[in-house]
This record gives sequence, structure tokens and C-alpha cells, in this order.
Amino acid sequence: MKLLRIHCFQHVDYEDLGCIYDWCKAKGYTISYTKFFESVRLPQPDDYDWLIVMGGPMGVYETEKYDWLTDEKKAIQAAILKNKTVIGICLGAQLIADALGAKVYKNPEKEIGWFDISFTGQALKYLSPETTDANLNVFHWHGDTFELPENAIPLAYSEACKNQAFIYKNKVIGLQFHFEVTEQSIRAMVENGKHELTGGNYIQTEKEILAQKATIESNNRKMFQILDHLAGLKDDTI
Repeated sequence: MKLLRIHCFQHVDYEDLGCIYDWCKAKGYTISYTKFFESVRLPQPDDYDWLIVMGGPMGVYETEKYDWLTDEKKAIQAAILKNKTVIGICLGAQLIADALGAKVYKNPEKEIGWFDISFTGQALKYLSPETTDANLNVFHWHGDTFELPENAIPLAYSEACKNQAFIYKNKVIGLQFHFEVTEQSIRAMVENGKHELTGGNYIQTEKEILAQKATIESNNRKMFQILDHLAGLKDDTI
């Protein structure tokens, strides 16, 4: 088994790899970081095998406020061109979409809390029937969304947001939602994002968000299935 070198783009200290960290350590994979809240040290694509781009409260279009966003987008483009495996979560998915030339913009509704996603018909070609037969209750925290990049395959949608996941060239995956969250990371997101819990059609209260601990484990299992699939550790699909 190849020991992968994983590099993580982390935008804020409270949105970390979550359960992905546990998966990497269990496999013996190395993890390196670019932590934009500390310093901007961007690696070359040859320095890693996988790039994982995490979430954050900023928008991909806020380049004047966060000047490192421009270089980050170029780094994501370079990774894709080098045929690296690239995974984007929430802001990370939006950054991948932007790097692929798709529009990123404010969604009509913020989606914060535990809400169902549904799978597209195309997803059946990439996801196992056991996964796609029913809706999945997943954790969301986003106000922006993206158009589907050219040649990307849409995988999921929700009532509030038409593009929830996509795959591009079988190696690049964008997830608008958070399969990776742990109880600790959800508490950190709530603590740092309380000002956004202002009420809305798809915004849960702090109490509602923190009460749904039982769903975290099933979300993490789905994350592990995606990671195993991308790493070629299983013959079946996600």
C-alpha cells in the first residue's frame, strides 16, 4: 500500500480535518499544512499526493480582504492540472469550483445545521446503491454556493441548495456539506459562528445543532468510504 502524503489547506483554526485526521493517522499517511491564519506557505504539487481544502467563513470572492485567496486558487488549479487527488469541503468545494472556472455566489438561503441531501441520477454511476437509495442527514454551514464546473458530474442536492457535491475527472471531489465533523469541531464552529444563528428557513438553533450527536458517526463513516475509494483501498464505490 502506498503511503500517501496529504497536504491540507486550513483557513481558520476551528475548521480542521476532523475525522479525516484520524483516517490519515490510521493509514500511516503523513499530513502537512498550509494554515492561512498563521502564514502562507504554499507547497508545489510534487510535494504531496493529495490536497484537502477545508472550510471557512470567508467567500472565494473576498480577495481584497484575504489576499492569499488568489494564490490559493492558483495552487488548487496547479494540483488539478498535475492530476492530484483534490478534496474540497464547503469553502474548499467553492474554491475548487472557482478554480475550474465556475461561478461562486451567495445562495438564496443560508444552510446551517442538520438537513437532508438527495443524490442525483448521475450519482448512481459513482456511488453505491446502498448510499443513494435514501436521503442522508448531513451537517451544513454555508451561505454561498457554486455553479457546476464544466465537465463536472453533479452528485447531490438539497432543498435549500441545488449543488451540494460534484466529482471532476474521478479524482476531484467537492462537498458543500461536512461529513468530516466531530463533536469537538461542531462545538468549535458553533462557538465561532453564533452570530450567524439568527433564524431562517434552513438555520437551526445552537441547541438543535448540538443535540444531534448520533448522526456524527454515520457522517464520519461516509467520509471514510469516500477516502477509501479515492485511495483505491476498496473495489466498491463510495
